[in-house]
Amino acid sequence: MGNKTDLCVVLPDGTTSTRPKHGFLSTNAINAQDKAMKKISTPSPRSYATPLPCALVCIFLSAPNPVFGQSVKTIDSLQQLQEVVVQGYLSQQPLLRTPASIGIINTAQLNQHAGQSLLPALNLIPGVRMEERSPGSYRLSIRGSLLRAPFGVRNVKVYVDEFPLTDAGGNTYINLIDAKAIERIEILKGPDGSLFGANSGGVVLMDLNGRKRDSSEISLGLNGGSYGLFHENALLKISSGKSQFSFNQGYQRSDGYRQNTAMQRHYLQAAERWSYGNDNSVKLLFFYSDLQYRTPGGLTQAQYDADPQQARPAAGPNPGAVEQQAGIYNKTFFGGITNELHISDHLRYVASVFGTHTDYENPFITNYETRNEKNLGARTYMELTGRENSNLNWKWNLGLEGQKGWQDISNYENNGGTPGAQLAQDEFDINQIFYFTRLTATVRERLTTELAVSLNAYKYTYAGSSEGARKFDDQWMPRFAVSYLLTSGFALRATLSRGYSPPTLAEIRPSNNVINTDLQPESGWNREAGFRLTTWKDRLQVDASVFRYDLTNAIVRRTDQNGAEYFVNAGGTKQTGIESSITAWLIAPKRTGVFRAMQVTGSYTYSHFLFSDYQDATTDYSGNSLTGVPQTVLVLGITLRFPQNVGLFAASNSTARLPLNDGNTVYAGKYNLLQAKVSWSGLWIKRVGIEIFAGADNILNEKYSLGNDINAFGGRYFNAAAPLNFYGGVHFIFR
Repeated sequence: MGNKTDLCVVLPDGTTSTRPKHGFLSTNAINAQDKAMKKISTPSPRSYATPLPCALVCIFLSAPNPVFGQSVKTIDSLQQLQEVVVQGYLSQQPLLRTPASIGIINTAQLNQHAGQSLLPALNLIPGVRMEERSPGSYRLSIRGSLLRAPFGVRNVKVYVDEFPLTDAGGNTYINLIDAKAIERIEILKGPDGSLFGANSGGVVLMDLNGRKRDSSEISLGLNGGSYGLFHENALLKISSGKSQFSFNQGYQRSDGYRQNTAMQRHYLQAAERWSYGNDNSVKLLFFYSDLQYRTPGGLTQAQYDADPQQARPAAGPNPGAVEQQAGIYNKTFFGGITNELHISDHLRYVASVFGTHTDYENPFITNYETRNEKNLGARTYMELTGRENSNLNWKWNLGLEGQKGWQDISNYENNGGTPGAQLAQDEFDINQIFYFTRLTATVRERLTTELAVSLNAYKYTYAGSSEGARKFDDQWMPRFAVSYLLTSGFALRATLSRGYSPPTLAEIRPSNNVINTDLQPESGWNREAGFRLTTWKDRLQVDASVFRYDLTNAIVRRTDQNGAEYFVNAGGTKQTGIESSITAWLIAPKRTGVFRAMQVTGSYTYSHFLFSDYQDATTDYSGNSLTGVPQTVLVLGITLRFPQNVGLFAASNSTARLPLNDGNTVYAGKYNLLQAKVSWSGLWIKRVGIEIFAGADNILNEKYSLGNDINAFGGRYFNAAAPLNFYGGVHFIFR
């Protein structure tokens, strides 16, 4: 690298210091910085770096009431030339040498989009695909895991601020959280049971607003757009002494593009962090979400061609989606508390308890389902760190996570959106626990090795229409990974890991109301290699990986003649893929000129995913492409900064056609999406900062289907996405 320019570090209390810039931070540097920052502020530290001279940043941040100046949010959006660190593996470590494929979405990247959904930001990450059937109805997949998710998230584990959002039954209501309440996302691609238990797709870690230690403030955001979109969000942060409190409130509604696609969500979130003793802390997190959205249902090709806005019409004995008022009503309360205790300089102990309660209603075409879901859990681990030296640094983690769930599920006749006579009723008790240990060591700040394993146990009992129980065999999920730093800015990595995911409760008892005790867990081995490169004074960063994932007993979705879903094991899959991304600052952030900054990004995903040894009673699907997965996705983006903090962001997404059934006889067409957003955040009136923004999605006005119903009975595959649409809004910061 050879660049000796000092970087300015903005510490949590607003003070600054410098550190030498040598690509990505070394382990020793991160540990030393963490210790220094903890002396200033006991909450979990976060720092960021920028090549701007430290003195300029100090003057800049201390300016009392600039009329035309940069808000703190704008400063953060320009601080991309930074030492990137990974936080998901229980403690910070430099991304460059981390032996895993990881996608990171920071606050600045989230703010490049409208803010009513995580979809556009997540779809910029290679290997990640988020789909929307209608506003509020999402599904998320990592490397083809969409296969078994009709909506929501199935074989991907999701955490919010270190608490599992994925419940004991394996379901994740990711759409409960207001997108503006999230400030950072880490995506660990590929199976990773080393610290997170059963999953065969990957892990998503979301940081909610209020974790950063900074000054007290109040912010308010308002935006609206096409098809009745309105989104309001407010944030209150109070930082005083040893206490850090934040409160988020959000409201969102939309009429949607299609018939029967209206949605509404009320969201409240509170978090408190209290520091005590020697770097110890207690964290509390609570949120309540009241979400309701209508579901239009899939269309046949003829219906989609004739009128893509229509909801599923009546067919045969079954009424249509509008007549049945098909939709989802979800009221969920989530709460958790964590205690972090530093027993010594080398030993840390963390213990968490958490729980959820969900009232869920789903009027569907053929029935009306209600669920009363309760979930309790605990997660605890210890971390032992060796003495720091330049020859060897190591950390050892040992812990467990367990959850118990109770679900009462009832189905009734659906009389035009009103429950009628009861059709079925079942009660489930689910027990899930896993034990994990992980040892990571760095030799001479070049060779990083990781040895990890978890032991996973899962069982459920049921009573109601019938009675029974099932316990799956305990499963080991090992992970071996290595990374080697060839130069200060170039690292190679390789990983071998096992994926394992038992069927979720929604798959064991799907919407056809039949309990399927024959459904087997899916499992497989993932082999992966890749590299990371940072050069040109950190202005150019490249990440690439190639992997092969062989999955057995893959779980796939089916639908019957009434549209009710059920699941079967599909033999196996052979998933070979390439993922790559590049980020380049063609113009590094500066304070003069017409172009104050220019960043270009690109990512490419190639997925050669095939069924193997998969056949039903009449057809052999072996060798067919994996359902619902496009073979190629190319994403390009550009960010520009102009004087007076005027910014422009644009991105394109080119997705290849994808098969909609296991026979590969029907495909959703390819599409090219273009989005853009312009913002101005240069106005301060006394102690009030103002940002104004406007943008457009699907600028090319493509007709395409997103959130397709795979393997749909009667050819009802298609869910039309919105054509060209616009949004605009304003954001206030009060200090």
